[in-house]
Amino acid sequence: MIRNLDLTALRSLVAVADSGGVTRAAGFLNLTQSAVSMQLKRLEESLDVALLERSGRGVELTSSGEQLLSYARRMLALNDEAIDRLTAHDFGGEIMLGVPHDIVYPHVPEILRRFNAAFPRVRVNLVSSYSRALLEEFVSGKFAMILTTERGRGEGAEVLSEKPLCWIGAQGGVCWRQRPLRFGSGRECMFRATGIRALERCAISWEMAVESDSDRTIEATVRADLAVSLMLEGTEPPFLERIQHNGAMPDLPSYSINLYVADKPFGRAEEALADLVREAYRADGFMASSQRSSLSTSAA
Repeated sequence: MIRNLDLTALRSLVAVADSGGVTRAAGFLNLTQSAVSMQLKRLEESLDVALLERSGRGVELTSSGEQLLSYARRMLALNDEAIDRLTAHDFGGEIMLGVPHDIVYPHVPEILRRFNAAFPRVRVNLVSSYSRALLEEFVSGKFAMILTTERGRGEGAEVLSEKPLCWIGAQGGVCWRQRPLRFGSGRECMFRATGIRALERCAISWEMAVESDSDRTIEATVRADLAVSLMLEGTEPPFLERIQHNGAMPDLPSYSINLYVADKPFGRAEEALADLVREAYRADGFMASSQRSSLSTSAA
């Protein structure tokens, strides 16, 4: 007997996993909490496995739930892409999307690829800049939506993920051991002042090795092992690496990746792009949180 998975229930499972609870998932899906709970219950009954564990801390996925979650993301992505591809031929125009330099990778190229497959006649004008500049231009009405990296939630923002700030250096580099420490950062970089305060708090002498508005210039200097820089965990390019300093460098805070969407009527194409952004960064944040939790458990 052929059995089919309910895509609506799978969407609820993904929402619960990404938001960390049935109540928040219900709000995200515009459903009642009981409706989401019923969908998940029917999904468990159809597979005859437990997908969720409920505890005082909230809801967590079982091992079966985590396995199904991987399939659910792929199935929903394919479903949404097929529907948009077959029904979006009449959509056209341009969407202005602003993204900070430091979080273009790894997700934005895949977001753009998937959006183009669904809305081939809609052009996404991607502008890469610093968070402060993007916020100013967003307020002026230049962008339909922007991403930022900020300490916490900005006014009117939707927090998609939270990532720790990390010291970044050349692969196998030793520059970070030298004093004064050679530091590289963009003039308008949101992380610049944080890094400097952390170094001064720990009485680590430093000097500015490279100061530029060009991320490529800074990356080239760091890659040559002539400076260290700062990036959010998981956003470093493949030719750089997180410095494993074992406490020899200052600890750094976490930053939120925030989404701002213009307060105006949106069409289907803009809504689809915003949903792709949410899906990519929320899934990334969930997986990073799970990995850190697993590492903490293993260390314990």
